[in-house]
Amino acid sequence: MSYLVLARKYRPRGFDAMVGQEHVVQALANALTQQRLHHAYLFTGTRGVGKTTVSRILAKSLNCTGPDGSGGITASPCGVCDACRDIDAGRFVDYVELDAASNRGVDEISQLLDQAVYKPVLGRFKVYMIDEVHMLSTTAFNAMLKTLEEPPEYLKFVLATTDPQKVPPTVLSRCLQFNLRPMAPQTVQEHLARVLGEEGIASEPGALRLLARAARGSMRDALSLTDQAIAFGGGALAEAGVRQMLGAVDRSHAVRILEALAAGDGAGLVAAVDALRGLGLSAAGTLEELATLLQQMAVLQAVPEAGDTDDPDAPTVARLAGLLPADETQLVYSIALHGRAELALAPDEYSGLMMVLLRALAFRPAGGPAARAPDTAATAAARPRPAPSTVASAPSRPTLAAAAAAAPAPAALRVEAPEPPPWLDAPDELAPADEAAAIAAPPAVPAPLAAPTVNATPLGDRWNALVRRMVEANTIGALVRELALQAQCIGVEQSVWTLRVERETLRSAANVDKLQEALGAALGAPVRLVVEAGAVDDSPARREAAERARRQAEAEQIIHDDPLVRALLAQYKTARIVPGSVKPH
Repeated sequence: MSYLVLARKYRPRGFDAMVGQEHVVQALANALTQQRLHHAYLFTGTRGVGKTTVSRILAKSLNCTGPDGSGGITASPCGVCDACRDIDAGRFVDYVELDAASNRGVDEISQLLDQAVYKPVLGRFKVYMIDEVHMLSTTAFNAMLKTLEEPPEYLKFVLATTDPQKVPPTVLSRCLQFNLRPMAPQTVQEHLARVLGEEGIASEPGALRLLARAARGSMRDALSLTDQAIAFGGGALAEAGVRQMLGAVDRSHAVRILEALAAGDGAGLVAAVDALRGLGLSAAGTLEELATLLQQMAVLQAVPEAGDTDDPDAPTVARLAGLLPADETQLVYSIALHGRAELALAPDEYSGLMMVLLRALAFRPAGGPAARAPDTAATAAARPRPAPSTVASAPSRPTLAAAAAAAPAPAALRVEAPEPPPWLDAPDELAPADEAAAIAAPPAVPAPLAAPTVNATPLGDRWNALVRRMVEANTIGALVRELALQAQCIGVEQSVWTLRVERETLRSAANVDKLQEALGAALGAPVRLVVEAGAVDDSPARREAAERARRQAEAEQIIHDDPLVRALLAQYKTARIVPGSVKPH
């Protein structure tokens, strides 16, 4: 008898057996119960989260006849009627699964749609399930649009994809879309424990925890890895064997690294990296385990009661959380995350790991482990507000540059700290009297940009109104519109309009003729346009530029007159308002 892998043997047969997708199960179960059935469904999500499984359960729900053959549409298919058994076995004639990765052309889709005109042979509904639908060609998508929008009442479409961004919006708008989420490691671990319990296979919680994390949210991956681990362990799952199979880094290495960081022990960090190199363990896996441990420490430091009491490593996490202050935990966590991306750029991954850990050591905040007690809720509330001082002695405004300059380097790595930049010599706070005087004294306001001068005339008002009317009516465009905006009206005698334009390129005969025609249409009578060369001081364009400059100046003046802005400019001597950053509404 052939062996059936765990991922297929324990595929859920009903909605009640699904785990980790409660939001999808609830929506579909309610729709089936209330008979509010859509004609097309789209299931999205990463591999192994249950897209095909949900499709098969939905097909069974639509076609189930019950144990006695008299049942109807239900959210709980019986699993024993002919329709349920045939769908599970993959031989139900009215349930068609199409792999779009290998049947992506218009011919395959057309052949499938040609069968849609025939009613179901055995079932209540005909269900077409198209997997990896984003792989279909553009012509194939276009071929199915009409049928997908208005299918026969007995036809249901179920589409599944791991990349919904590649599905055309015309298809998305015709479907109900459900996003199946990656499963939490705890959910995967609990399901693996149930499966192994039914299989009668002994397992250690640490081994299941490693498998759940390695699955990355995919239940199928978790069950496949479990199959591999059973074979590797000879029928049992031990944590050491699973860790060896996955190549995972033992937590003791991450604990040793954090203890060396907390003690400022550079030699200990170098020895830890050498040990990892000797064992052939992954540098990326080390940083991943380090980040996981730091995340658990940060949670414990912020919310002590949020610790996982069932985790055998909980006492170790609690001990490490007391060695590092909360801000340093966050800093090392960030360095570990960014360090994983830099490993590919290093000469080799172990030298990259070494530099990441030495960076975490070099950027440790000033004071060292003895002088800086870890933050707790009580100590944070009782900590007095620091007195006004320079940045070098004020931990209320930490920066990486200040921390790197002030932190004592280990003996083997000690270097001369660079002089702080000049802006760090300014005091953080002003005395009350100085602050009041600074607020009272208005800060220097940069001179606004010079606005173009406009010598407004009645003819200019009339011409400006006419140009605006033609622009809004879209009767002039491109160079003709630019000619009208840059022109100044200097005379009107009966039907003759005289304009003055400075730019020679705008005064072409073709542009003048088009503007003359548009002007006659706007006035309702034929006109003749005369355009001469010369400087202008009243044109629609100059008026618009002058208005923009006025509004800009008003906006900048409002910002400079704001009391908060004046206080900030007075407190921080090098502060300034970036030119161009103020925009009028």
